[in-house]
Order: sequence, then structure tokens, then C-alpha cells
Amino acid sequence: MDIALFGGSFDPPHIGHEEIVRLALKNLDIYKLFIMPTFLNPFKNEYFLEPNLRLNLCKKLWQNLNKVEICDYEILQNRPVPTIESVKFLYSKFNIKNFYLIIGADNLNNLYKWYEFNELKKIVKFVVATRNDIKIPSNLQKLNLNVKISSSNLRKNLDLNFVPDLIKDDVFKIYKRINMEKIIKKIATLLDEKKAENIEIIDMSDKDYIAKFVVIATTLTGKHSASLLDELSTTLKPMGEKFLNVETSDEWSVIDMGDILIHLMSEKYRAKYNIEEFLDKLKKGEN
Repeated sequence: MDIALFGGSFDPPHIGHEEIVRLALKNLDIYKLFIMPTFLNPFKNEYFLEPNLRLNLCKKLWQNLNKVEICDYEILQNRPVPTIESVKFLYSKFNIKNFYLIIGADNLNNLYKWYEFNELKKIVKFVVATRNDIKIPSNLQKLNLNVKISSSNLRKNLDLNFVPDLIKDDVFKIYKRINMEKIIKKIATLLDEKKAENIEIIDMSDKDYIAKFVVIATTLTGKHSASLLDELSTTLKPMGEKFLNVETSDEWSVIDMGDILIHLMSEKYRAKYNIEEFLDKLKKGEN
């Protein structure tokens, strides 16, 4: 049996990955192409999208293709997994004659750093996807890739033109939520640093509510509330965030940012109106 393994972070999957899969199925005479997202690249310290998010995006893209199987082996290990371990895992499951390992040309210079590389090169045949005019040794099989994109560039500059059509909406929603969570964290940190008390963040994204997130904080005085309002405006504006509407008073200020709603309340008003209890009932489906 001849198989191929295409592993990677897929953080997120992009049209370059899509083209590699297409070329592999077209040019390699194989029984099965295994696509295996990493839990965490052994040469990196962090991932952008959670492992299961990346796994599900890969499944949506490729699991219905003939000869393709999405493998969750590395993600299930819950740790960085060296390539040779994944290769040996597949050898343990199948009677393999030829094992093709698909890599990007940008990996060639550092292949010798891969864990147990000398053993790895004895049990696989490297297939190299071309990239950025990097020279590929003549003894290695090539996949001539014409797409110039990387996941790191895609993360930096979210351009949906580089995202496969099948997952564009998913990726956009994921990025939007990640960005929103960064803004929420920024808001909470600022409020804490400026002495607001009992800061609470309520996720309403799974409910039909006017905002996805609600932030509630207790202020000390009317002057304190006004100061917090100014600080939030100054901090969030460079991030491209706008206040769509602001209603202020000494006891209660409400800032409408569209998907985020901020309540700055005096201790007396917070106890009196108990927004947290109202939202909790809404989340539970109570009237």
C-alpha cells in the first residue's frame, strides 16, 4: 500500500494548502492521503487557532474527497508531536510499501533539525511543494505550487481571498470572535488598572441579545466613571473601535460598541438593577 502524509499547523488552512492537496491527489499514485493537523508545531511556542478549530476546518475542506482521511492523531496527544512519531503511528496501522511525506520547500534548510531525521529519511520519500523560488534538489519529487501565501501572512493580514471558499464564513467568524476577545481583555485590563471594581464579562454570543458580550464594572464616583469613559475611548480608538452610542450619568453609564456593551455603575445602582441576574436568566431561557 502506498500512502502520503500532509501534516502541518493549518493555522488556518488556506488556498496554498488546498492546492497542495489537489496536486498530491493528482500526481501521487497512492491509496490514501492523510492530512494531519498538529497540536503545536514542535518549532513554535504557540498556535493561533485552537487545535480542534483547525481540525474541524480541515474536515470541512477535505474529508469528503476521495482517498483523503483527516487524522487527529497529533491533536489527541495534546502536545507537540515530532513527524517521525506520526509516521510510525501510520506504519503501525497499515501495511505500507511507499510512504510519501509532503513538506513545503521552506522546510528544506532545517530538515536536519527534525527529531530523528536520519531515521525519518530512511522510511519516507519526501515530496516537496515548491515555494518562493526555493531550489529543490533534483532527487526529490516536486509538487509545483503556484500559490504564494502562508498562514502567518494570512493571520497578520486577514484577506479572505486566500481562504478556500468552503470555509470563508467560518474563518471570518472565528477571526471576528478572536479579535473581540482581545478587545474584551483590553477593556477588562484597563478597568482593573483604573480601579473599577467587580468587573464581570458575560458571553451572550449564543443568545438573541443586543450584544455578543456585556461588560459590567462598579465605579467609585461619578467623576471616576467619567474618567473611565475617557480612558476607554482613548485606548480603544487606535484599535479601530468606536462608541456607537454613550449614555452617561453619575450613577450609570452605558457604552454601546455594537457587539460589546459596557455598563459602568455605582455600587447602589448595580445592586438595585442586578443586570447579571437578568442576563443569567436570559441565558438559561427564563422569562
